[in-house]
Amino acid sequence: MATIKRFSKTKISIYAEDHLPPHFHILGVDFDVLVEIETMNIKGKNKRDIKQALEWAEENKDLLMSKWKQLNER
Repeated sequence: MATIKRFSKTKISIYAEDHLPPHFHILGVDFDVLVEIETMNIKGKNKRDIKQALEWAEENKDLLMSKWKQLNER
């Protein structure tokens, strides 16, 4: 797992050799939310405390996709 960005209550991470579609995880103390990079669709039940992470991710889609490709070479 590579941590891409840390925030006060959450962090954005991408796992190596993970499943498609390209996505990242917003991790908090007791939750993990999956977000597709291209569409920014959120998968997961717990959507609290993720606004700051989602705003950053929207502005940094190219970086996230680049990191996804680097960690998930197939």
